Amino acid sequence: MDQRVTLVTLGVANLERAIAFYGALGWRAHSSSVAGEVAFFDAGGMVVALWDRAALAADSGVADAGGWGGITLAHNVGDAAQVDRILAQAESAGARLARAGAETPWGGYSGVFVDPDGHPWEVAVNPGWPLDAQSRPVLG
Repeated sequence: MDQRVTLVTLGVANLERAIAFYGALGWRAHSSSVAGEVAFFDAGGMVVALWDRAALAADSGVADAGGWGGITLAHNVGDAAQVDRILAQAESAGARLARAGAETPWGGYSGVFVDPDGHPWEVAVNPGWPLDAQSRPVLG
């Protein structure tokens, strides 16, 4: 198995609400999405999908206990002002602000929002991982 991730699928309670939320953040569903069933987003070298949570659990062979799944997604940016802007944008789109942007013990700056389906997103500046020309982190 190659060391890469090609797809992250987020289980959602209401597909249209989830599409509207990510749309308010500036994300645009790809034309290969299937209306009313699944939405795909090109995420810079990988795909993020939104799909019915119960269907995703069944397809993955797991029981959905309804709680946090032990995963936090992250979006790295170039400076603290971008972190704060994205957190505010997410909150105005319907996210819950879980942690406001602040300096971190590891020398960065980050905050966390939780989307309407409970998926946490950390928005961060990590000085140890500069971003390349395509805004992808370079492990330092």
